[in-house]
Amino acid sequence: MDRRSVLLGGLGTRAALLAAASCSVVTAVTLVVPVAPAVAAPPDPVTSTATLAATPLSEDGSAITAFEVHDARNLTLHVRSAAMNSEIQVEVQRPADASRPRPVLYLLNGAGGGQDTATWKRNTDSAQFFGDKNVNVVMPIGGAFTYYTDWRAPDPKLGQPMWKTFLTEELPPLIDAALDTTGIHAIAGMSMSGTSVLQLAIARPGLYRSVAAYSGCAQISDPIGQKFADVVVGIGGGNPVNMYGPSDDPEWAANDPYVHAEDLRGMGIYVSNGSGLPGRHDNVADVRTLGPADGGLPQQLLVGGILEAASDWCARNLKTKLHDLDIPATFDIAKPGTHSWGYWQDALRASWPILAKGMDLPDHD
Repeated sequence: MDRRSVLLGGLGTRAALLAAASCSVVTAVTLVVPVAPAVAAPPDPVTSTATLAATPLSEDGSAITAFEVHDARNLTLHVRSAAMNSEIQVEVQRPADASRPRPVLYLLNGAGGGQDTATWKRNTDSAQFFGDKNVNVVMPIGGAFTYYTDWRAPDPKLGQPMWKTFLTEELPPLIDAALDTTGIHAIAGMSMSGTSVLQLAIARPGLYRSVAAYSGCAQISDPIGQKFADVVVGIGGGNPVNMYGPSDDPEWAANDPYVHAEDLRGMGIYVSNGSGLPGRHDNVADVRTLGPADGGLPQQLLVGGILEAASDWCARNLKTKLHDLDIPATFDIAKPGTHSWGYWQDALRASWPILAKGMDLPDHD
């Protein structure tokens, strides 16, 4: 087992709701108290008709080319990216009540880009968590080992990724038109994409109104943060020089959220990170601990501990920087924990009030 398992890194039974009328006897008179039946949400105009709103070809040539409706809440879009000249698969979970426009949460996977088994859907209860939330959850599949950014040069292994363009210019207007959203967006990600979500929020001011970063490293131009990026890109066979240039190239600083922390002002910000020491999810009894095929608990403790300790250093520096700039942010970085899914599931739940507020939703909606 190599480092890929940790770097890349629900349960779906439907509960039946039974209501029974209660009754009591008072002086030989039986009183039957009726219980109102549960009211189902109105049909989703997107999934119930098995067709999407016609989305015209964008000026740049991007478009939704096909789709599949899996059930009343889940569909897959196939989106042509003009910038990458390729088709991107996008998984969508629709709101609990889609009878009127709802906002969008972009939820990014880690280093594997969702092209492997290290995904939010497989490794957390995110689908169930969002089951009663009135938000469109959009999960692009692709971008493995690319940092979801625009690369400066073609890479022999990874091609020429242009994910920043896709996620800030091409995809959002197509999603808003096809799914009839409010046009309000938030973004969250873990590990590799814990860096990317901060970069993307800065790259297009006003597009994402709240951002949550779990176990990412904002200081991508610092030698430690840069080494973190080198490892991630290298596992995918790519050369980071093709991403931002040599280590001393100004492009690294230009894409460093720590350097440009001032541009996070006005957003809802949540950042979480463990210390790298074993925590409550680092035991064989935890359902989200790595399985034997992925190296098991030893892999999670060793590699996951090292990675989390490195990103913890980044998170603490970002906290100090935002404090010095008087930019409000919520940090959860005081607990033990490794670079693993149990902690990211916790972080998604804990960050929801921040994300929801940015999308004009109550934190329970």
